[in-house]
Amino acid sequence: MKKEHRFLIVVDMQKDFIDGSLGTQEAQNIVRPASQAILEARRLGFTVIATRDTHETDYLETREGIRLPVKHCIRGTEGWEIDPQIASCLGEDAIILDKNTFGSTRLPEVVRENLKEGEEASFILLGLCTDICVVSNAMLLKAAFPESDMGIYVPGCAGVTPEKHAAALETMASCQMDMLDRIA
Repeated sequence: MKKEHRFLIVVDMQKDFIDGSLGTQEAQNIVRPASQAILEARRLGFTVIATRDTHETDYLETREGIRLPVKHCIRGTEGWEIDPQIASCLGEDAIILDKNTFGSTRLPEVVRENLKEGEEASFILLGLCTDICVVSNAMLLKAAFPESDMGIYVPGCAGVTPEKHAAALETMASCQMDMLDRIA
């Protein structure tokens, strides 16, 4: 029997998505449960990987920027930073991955680099936005690790709108991901 290596994936818990240029009340409401989940996962020995949406100053000229003409998560700005409460919970050993699109194509590679021989990965994801970056990263991981357990920590996720959040959760459930209300 293979040993399970548990990963908590914290998706884009950045200022611009919480209380900045694209912030919402729903995003602000998940900071506390997400923080508690991160601390619990660390206590249980999870490897914590956090993604950070990262754009350059030419964002409005990119394909995404043309379709979403709101400057956000520009490298080096306050809005690009991970929310201070979340950052304090991540700890110094968290792996931070900058990504320039919805899903981190490096994420599966980094997971593989952290697996020891004989280990199988399992995943819990939380973060922002459920209907864009959380679902994108979940699908990348599901494709790379189709036999791995994968859960979405629902109290730690928020979408662009409550309706889109619910639709994304339904989509991920259809793709055989478990909807969780606790970390362990």
